[in-house]
Amino acid sequence: MRSDVTHFLCDIRDGIAHVALDRPDRKNPLTFDSYAELRDWFRDQAYDDSVKAVVFGSNGGNFSSGGDVHDIIGPLTNMSMKELLAFTRMTGDLVKAMVNCGKPIIAAIDGICVGAGAIIAMASDLRIATPDAKCAFLFTRVGLAGCDMGACAILPRIIGQGRAAELLYTGRSMTAQEGAAWGFYNQVVPADSLGETALSLARRIAAGPNFGHMMTKTMLAQEWSMSIEQAIEAEAQAQAICMQTGDFERAYHAFVAKQKPVFKGD
Repeated sequence: MRSDVTHFLCDIRDGIAHVALDRPDRKNPLTFDSYAELRDWFRDQAYDDSVKAVVFGSNGGNFSSGGDVHDIIGPLTNMSMKELLAFTRMTGDLVKAMVNCGKPIIAAIDGICVGAGAIIAMASDLRIATPDAKCAFLFTRVGLAGCDMGACAILPRIIGQGRAAELLYTGRSMTAQEGAAWGFYNQVVPADSLGETALSLARRIAAGPNFGHMMTKTMLAQEWSMSIEQAIEAEAQAQAICMQTGDFERAYHAFVAKQKPVFKGD
């Protein structure tokens, strides 16, 4: 598993990966290199069982300012259509990698969370914010469409079509209070407890049936395009697979013995 990364921070402790962008002086923008390395790192997670959950955190009081103006946006204005499409597909591949990594991802958001940073938060499974979190899908403010990296598909499913449309058309910031009321944030907590709250949630998830969590994440993604009938059948198959795991048997024996089950992820 890739822990020797170069273009972002990654610290793995007790089965939990702590990830963050690392340019706090510029509010943690993304670069071509950090996009690609994050994509590759999340892809690797699907094949490694040592990480049980991921916390994508803030750094220096901010989550991310999105694509770097000088390192990304400037060069994009001089690229050919073929080069531009290669870039937009690469950024979309980061979201695909996050969705398909098999690990629950918790975004811990403080301060600025805009552009591609907002997309990373959106693509996470759970989001915890501070009262100062400002999340904006500001693509129209730089002359682009709001349909970036899956935003038009994913954001409406989280906060509703009308609210998503407003944010994607206007590019305005969603306040922490709005994000909590609309269901974008699972919790809003004081800045000094953001890290511990996210870690506590990650630990709770990591202590659970990790194969089952992988299957839950897979079904949450795949069932978007299924009919109800297809979804019920897919879940029947998924649950039957989970019933063959050691964790299911451990849970049964623990229940009979009136004990708390200790899951091992197999």
